[in-house]
Amino acid sequence: MDMPDLFYIIENWWKKILLVAIALTTLVVILLFLQPRLYLSEATALRASSYTTDKASIFNRNIEALYSTLGSADDLDMIIGTAQLDTVYLYQVDSFELVKHYSIDGKPDLARRKAAVRLQKNSKVMKSGYGELKVKVWDKDRVLAAHLANSIMDRLHFIHQGLLNESNVSTLSGLQTRYRQLQQRHDTASAERKQSLLKQLENYENLIGEYELMVETKQPALLIVEYARPSLKIDKPRFIPILAATLFLSLVFGFFLAIILERKKQTIA
Repeated sequence: MDMPDLFYIIENWWKKILLVAIALTTLVVILLFLQPRLYLSEATALRASSYTTDKASIFNRNIEALYSTLGSADDLDMIIGTAQLDTVYLYQVDSFELVKHYSIDGKPDLARRKAAVRLQKNSKVMKSGYGELKVKVWDKDRVLAAHLANSIMDRLHFIHQGLLNESNVSTLSGLQTRYRQLQQRHDTASAERKQSLLKQLENYENLIGEYELMVETKQPALLIVEYARPSLKIDKPRFIPILAATLFLSLVFGFFLAIILERKKQTIA
């Protein structure tokens, strides 16, 4: 059977095609109105260079000049990996009482984990095309969405700042232990030996002072560019794009359905 004439289809079936489009679009409108209105808040940060936690980069100006204070875009991969861990979201669940906010019932531990999963679904930690770290959170409460985005960013910063600082803490502890050992030797050593040990103690005192400064300053892992702010408009669902796409696709669907029905009609005839 030949393909029905398209102009004939439009002329004789346009009312039915339009009816199908209106019916499908109406159904989508109803479904959209049943969906919760979600606001989007977004926090932005840059990765600090790992060299800023190196003692040599701070106390040696020649080395300091060789490196940028900003990390590369690839340095963000580890932080994005950390953002997949449940611990990041469980912390937010406890801090903002999200079990109650999401109206989750059940045993406390199970409800807590469900809330963490819900938050993770409503969040996105990503690397932008410009090498920035983006933390996005959607929530029906626009103020809470901003607080959650900022808190997730701060939590990621806290975790990785601790990891970067851990090496300096370990080194400082070793230096202090060694210093006490040398001090004990100095107290019981001969006069000639004491002079040599005294120079070593002075060197260790300088090193301990430098590492204490490193530990106390806690060089940042992230440099916050912009904290999230409460959004003024709804981000999900996006009514106009969805309705426009639905109307177009339903018209196409109705048109092809009309072609099929017309072909069957001609076959029977």
